[in-house]
Amino acid sequence: MALPLSRLPFEIAQEVRARKWLALLLFVAVSFGVLAAGFLWPYKYESETVIFIDDQNIIRPLMEGSAVATQINDTTSAAQELLWSRSILEKVVTDDEIYGEELVDGNREKFEARIADLRSNLTVVPRGDSYFAIVYQAGSPMKAFQIAQRMGQLFIEETNRRKRSESRNAYEFINNQVRSYENQLAAAETRLQAFLSENVDGTESAANSRLDSLRSQLELAQLEKSELQARQRSLEFELTRVDPTIRQGRTQDAYQTRISAMEEQLDTLRLKYHDTYPDIVILREQLQELRRQRTRELASRVPEAAPIGEESVSNPVFQDIQTELTATRANLQTINSRINSFQQLLADQAARMERIQEKRAQYLELTRDMEVNKEIYDDLLKRREKARVSMHLDVEGQGLNYRINEKAQFPLSASGPGFEIFAAAGLFLGIAAPFGLAAGLLQVDPRVRAREQLEETTDLPVLVELPKVRTPFEQRRDRKVSVVICVFAVAATLTYLAVSGAALIGVLE
Repeated sequence: MALPLSRLPFEIAQEVRARKWLALLLFVAVSFGVLAAGFLWPYKYESETVIFIDDQNIIRPLMEGSAVATQINDTTSAAQELLWSRSILEKVVTDDEIYGEELVDGNREKFEARIADLRSNLTVVPRGDSYFAIVYQAGSPMKAFQIAQRMGQLFIEETNRRKRSESRNAYEFINNQVRSYENQLAAAETRLQAFLSENVDGTESAANSRLDSLRSQLELAQLEKSELQARQRSLEFELTRVDPTIRQGRTQDAYQTRISAMEEQLDTLRLKYHDTYPDIVILREQLQELRRQRTRELASRVPEAAPIGEESVSNPVFQDIQTELTATRANLQTINSRINSFQQLLADQAARMERIQEKRAQYLELTRDMEVNKEIYDDLLKRREKARVSMHLDVEGQGLNYRINEKAQFPLSASGPGFEIFAAAGLFLGIAAPFGLAAGLLQVDPRVRAREQLEETTDLPVLVELPKVRTPFEQRRDRKVSVVICVFAVAATLTYLAVSGAALIGVLE
């Protein structure tokens, strides 16, 4: 049966009034307990160092593409992992200026306890895109200040050292790779030179070029052979049509017959060749010479001389045709010999091509190795120069850089709830504790305390409610007890206020 809410304040007051001593003890216990918790509470003093990530300085756009800025710790989690590393923590835990005493060698438990304490109280908090804070909490404001300041200095020193170490290691690694590929490239060139010196057949492109040249020359020779064969047949046919000898009168004008025959031969040649043809040129010169001889003969001859007789003489046209035929046959033999030579050269070149094809795989492997090594070597040379510039940037403190934007400040007050909060809360909770306990007991008490509870349970109306009647003695006794309890409550309150005030002004610590 739940007590009606309208009756709850009255019943709480009745319960507290009925149990005055218990309420007083609860007030004293709760208030002084909270006050004692304020004295024993582990107050934390917090100090922080704000770090600025400087990655937008003027050097970066100027060296874009020529150098790579080292980026080690670009997130707060990475910065915290760096600060938690033993290399940094060991420098702090062995600092006698911070802990006031030098850590004796061999005291491993104390050493590890200090490291664990540093890790549990050290945090890194982001502050925007380019800032983060190194925060340390300690029970002593001086220790919080010293450790936060020392951690900021060690972080800057360690990041700069790691940047220089990373860029130097990168340069040395690339430089070693360059030297390695220099040796590999030299070895590949040596193997290729040895292969070319042992295989004098040359390359496939050179062999193909030589084959094409020989084929062109063979085709020209065969074409020339065809022309000579046609000329030979023509001369043989003309030779059958011309008489080997001619009969002529032995007169002083015997030159005329020869001139006529040569003119006939000249007309025949002009039908097939141009005037610049060598045979035509020779015949024209011979005709000119015969005409000159005839002119001299006619000038010295006796007038009206009669023919002396007739005789058989060689036909000069027949002789010329036969001479030309002999020359054509000789040229034909020469061109046949040339064709045979070209065919032999082609056969030799085909054999050379087969040898080149057999060595082609080895040649391609050698050239491929050299080209790959050359390409990698050239790329490594560029990267080595970039690594050199990057190393100089890190040595000079350029590129990505960290600097302390705000130094650690000495904490003047503890973080979290202070002693004054405990003092005020203790007094308030001490007063509220008896009433709160009474309210809780009333909610679980099964007894009937109000008429409404009984009517709700039995569905019957309550006709008469008898009030509680106390005797004069009981009233006097109750007043005495109330006065004593009020005196004790006032004394306890004054004591509480005195202790709290003394602690706040620094008399008690």
